[in-house]
Amino acid sequence: MRLDQSETIFAQAQNLIPGGVNSPVRAYSSVGGTPPHLKSGKGPLVTDEDGNEYVDMVLSYGPLILGHGDEEVKEALHAAVESGTAFGAPTRAELTIAQAICERVDPVEMVRLVNSGTEATLSAARLARATTDRNRIIKFNGCYHGHGDSFLVRAGSGGLTLGAPDSPGVPRSLAELTLIAEYNDLSSTSSLFEAHGNDIAAIIVEPVAGNMGLIPPEPGFLQGLRDLCDNHGALLVFDEVMTGFRVAAGGYQQICKIKPDLICMGKVIGGGLPIGAYGGRRDLMKEISPAGDVYQAGTLSGNPLAVAAGTKTLEILGRKGVYQGLEESSQRLASGIEEIFARHGRPGRVQRQGSMMCLYLTDSPVRNLNEVNGTDRESWITFFRSMLEHGILLPPSPYEAWFLSTKHDEPTVTRILEAVDRSL
Repeated sequence: MRLDQSETIFAQAQNLIPGGVNSPVRAYSSVGGTPPHLKSGKGPLVTDEDGNEYVDMVLSYGPLILGHGDEEVKEALHAAVESGTAFGAPTRAELTIAQAICERVDPVEMVRLVNSGTEATLSAARLARATTDRNRIIKFNGCYHGHGDSFLVRAGSGGLTLGAPDSPGVPRSLAELTLIAEYNDLSSTSSLFEAHGNDIAAIIVEPVAGNMGLIPPEPGFLQGLRDLCDNHGALLVFDEVMTGFRVAAGGYQQICKIKPDLICMGKVIGGGLPIGAYGGRRDLMKEISPAGDVYQAGTLSGNPLAVAAGTKTLEILGRKGVYQGLEESSQRLASGIEEIFARHGRPGRVQRQGSMMCLYLTDSPVRNLNEVNGTDRESWITFFRSMLEHGILLPPSPYEAWFLSTKHDEPTVTRILEAVDRSL
């Protein structure tokens, strides 16, 4: 496979764009080589600047649940462009998508649209701090909530260690307000409440962790978080930027039957365009300006293009059989990958929730970041490079989830499985 055009573009881009990319993982630093520079996409496929075609398992890291270039979404976008791309004023379309979100996501009684998942999470954290009059936030080691200063922290030497900045430019004094617990470990979270309970505003958690691969919650974990928050007067915030409308019509909260106080959303609700949202209990959301005093604003929030694409996407997802079809394709792919690894005598475990999944090169369950780091990541890089050569575009990191769309039909899944077989 030749990447001549991609190599030329990448070399030029590094002179004008930091690292040559506008989001770090795209640089392929963790897997080596030149990232294919994509030119077009249709259905489950993408084509790069050199004409190489790939089955896309990245799908813009989740938003493209209907695949590339869905005809109905394109028609909705064309109509929106004809009417206007931005107004800086209220529109009927904003109400329409707000109604769709509130109808499908049970805990959401009111919702505010923003421009990204990062905006959603940092706004929810501000709201939690304001309504509880507390300063500290608990997050989990390995869970990613965007690049807001409060979330770019890592754990220290133990579960009770205060956060330390994970990036230059994050003030240590702010990072220390973020407490780090271990995902799927209730005792580490409980210990933080014992030490700092009177100043913990909220727990924020990916109910299914999708930024260290794909790690589902252990039985009782999310309910335990709900109980801790209730017992200590803190809020529970679900970051469903990734899982919202992807794993179920109402997000993962519909599956686990646990109601958070606030939910952060994004990705799928924009139909492939930039968007984010946060919502939840009416009494909390009414504290947001201009209804209340907690300030948050955005020039392009609720812009007509993202709202049009998102509204049409949610409409299509509401049709009978859509999620069932995604489930069947995803199950076939996941079980097929494990069968191929077993046939080759190689360790390989696929962890999955709906149409998002991750392959770990291990035979053991993976429940937290420490266990992710214990898998064979060097062999994973070799596997990634081979899959790329065989025309399968995976996320270029063992810490990222894979995604399927409604366009990943049976022949497409077969094509992926054949590539897996040839890569071992």
